[in-house]
Amino acid sequence: MPLLAIAVLAAGTYAFRLAGPLLRSRMELPGRLRRLLPAATAVLLTALAATAALTEGGGFAGWARPAGVLAAGILVLRRAPFPAVVVAAAAVTAALRLCGVP
Repeated sequence: MPLLAIAVLAAGTYAFRLAGPLLRSRMELPGRLRRLLPAATAVLLTALAATAALTEGGGFAGWARPAGVLAAGILVLRRAPFPAVVVAAAAVTAALRLCGVP
């Protein structure tokens, strides 16, 4: 990626992050919108995680990756330490791929 593109993206990201605190006093969000924003954030992050877990190159990623994500989700719900979650997800995915599951 050219250096100019990196600089433009960095400046744009910084401008977006700076706009929040600077414009906070100029905008008043309705109460209903303030209550819905946390739910919208959770929905957006869940959709992003599902897309990343289930697709690769515009198609279905196979069953091994979603199985690894499912194993990680179960361990997260059981409040396992983060390194254990990552290792378990990778182990489940690798074991299934070793067995020939795509």
